[in-house]
Amino acid sequence: MTSIQPNGEGRIDPDRIASIRRGYDTCFGCGPSNPIGLGLDDFEQSGNMVRATFQPRSDFNGFADVLHGGIVATALDEIMAWTAILAEGVMVMTGKLDLRFGKPAGVASTFDLEGEVVERRGRRLQITGRMVDQGTIVAEAFGLFMAIEDLNEARRPSTGE
Repeated sequence: MTSIQPNGEGRIDPDRIASIRRGYDTCFGCGPSNPIGLGLDDFEQSGNMVRATFQPRSDFNGFADVLHGGIVATALDEIMAWTAILAEGVMVMTGKLDLRFGKPAGVASTFDLEGEVVERRGRRLQITGRMVDQGTIVAEAFGLFMAIEDLNEARRPSTGE
């Protein structure tokens, strides 16, 4: 099994991502087997910061060629969860998500998503997220996440004891 080493640097190896996704391949945010999902992939990491690119499909439209706010929220929630996975080596559940929308997000745009671990206290992680369109912040999020599984512990072979 692939070990999850937190706080890496650079583009994340697709085999490592596939190993983490095992059992979650229909996830709406990142699952490659979900034909209606967001399809987030191709993550990059720098310490506690994780980045990905998001190119929405036209059926994520809200009105007037503006990306639906729920899709924006989902994309931010997803990059923040992957930030916990890659920067801290833990699978998380969202406890609280505060959003601030800065400007309408065009459905035809390609966005940079960024997440950063601000603080970790035991199982509680505070993570920020940003959706950026050509250098302009479209939306920001602050979340409280709860670690539910240490990926290094979960992937260790059993000793039979």
